[in-house]
Parts: sequence; C-alpha cells; structure tokens
Amino acid sequence: MSSITDSMKKSIIVPVVVIEDAKDAVPTAKALLAGGINVMEITLRTAAAIDSIKKVAAECPDMIVGVGTVLNLDQAKQAVDAGAKFIVSPGFDEETVKWCIDKGIDVAPGCVTPTEIMAARKLGLRVVKFFPANVYGGLNAIKNLSAPFTDMQFIPTGGVNSDNIAEFVANKAIFAVGGSWVCKKDDIAAGNFDKITELCKEARKNAGA
Repeated sequence: MSSITDSMKKSIIVPVVVIEDAKDAVPTAKALLAGGINVMEITLRTAAAIDSIKKVAAECPDMIVGVGTVLNLDQAKQAVDAGAKFIVSPGFDEETVKWCIDKGIDVAPGCVTPTEIMAARKLGLRVVKFFPANVYGGLNAIKNLSAPFTDMQFIPTGGVNSDNIAEFVANKAIFAVGGSWVCKKDDIAAGNFDKITELCKEARKNAGA
C-alpha cells in the first residue's frame, strides 16, 4: 500500500470536491484538514478544477490532492502536471489505468460489474471505485461482489452519508468511502468552511474514527 492509499484508508472519507472558483481551493483544503481529513478529490466538473489542484498542491502541503471525474488519459496527464497525486475515474479506462501504473500514480477506476473488476484486477489493482453506489446496489452489491473477489476492496461513492457510513466501513470489503456531503459545492461557494470542518468531524465520528 502506498502512502497515498494509506492516507485514504486512515481518513476513511475521500471528499468529492466541486470548486467553481479556484480562490476557494485552499480554504476548502484547510477546512477538510481541520476536520481530520487529509485527502481530497477535486473533480474535473468545472473550469476551475486544474487551477484549484495547482493551488492546493503548492499552498497546502499537508493535503494530498487528487483528481476525479477523469475520462481520458489527456485529462489524467494534465491533472498530474498540475500536482494531482492520485486519479479517480467514474469508469474503467484501460489506457489511463496502465499509464498511471507505469508512472507509479495511484488510480481508482470506477468498476461495478464483475467484468470491470476482473479487468482492473488483471492490471494489478486491488482497490476500485464503486460508482454510483446507490444505483448499482450499494453495500449489498459490494458484499456479493466481494465473495468471488476476496482480494478486492471498494470505495463506494454516491449514496453514502453520515447516517449510513458506519454500516459501510464496518464491512471488510470497504477501503474508504467517497462523497460530497462533507463539502457541498454550495457551502464552498458561500465560504461556509467552518461547516465543512464540522461535517467532516461528524462523519469521521460516525464512522468510528
């Protein structure tokens, strides 16, 4: 396990962060850190994403910043050049995964079917994203998938929240959980950073951290 994936496991929560204005990137990172979380997945859903990654990488050394919603290799390369330390994608793209492995970059592709999981496993991955978890059967689906894939772990994203996080993390097939509920984009845009910190603390407490 790399130091980055180890940090994901210890943080329990990998926040999915949508930033509309790059000026909010570092304050958001600091709010997460104050809440006990030192990893963040800045998604490529906005034009500010790459600049946000650059700012956090340069100005917030205690935060492990990664990139999410990576759809192709070009996006992965751009994000890594900006300072992203790990790659998360909604689905499985073999080209991107192979490049990350070759470069020694942690990658968690979205895999929800046995075929996708086998493809990721064949390349040496043992941790994958499970997205959207609430659509593809949630914890029940992961429990069933973990029966044949005993050496795989999952990062469910979508439908996980402070109310059900304990049930998720109690299962040995769960590596960590992803989600935006601890740092909603409206709170980021409104500068509600104290609220983000409290939501992080609440989530980690409910997870038994």
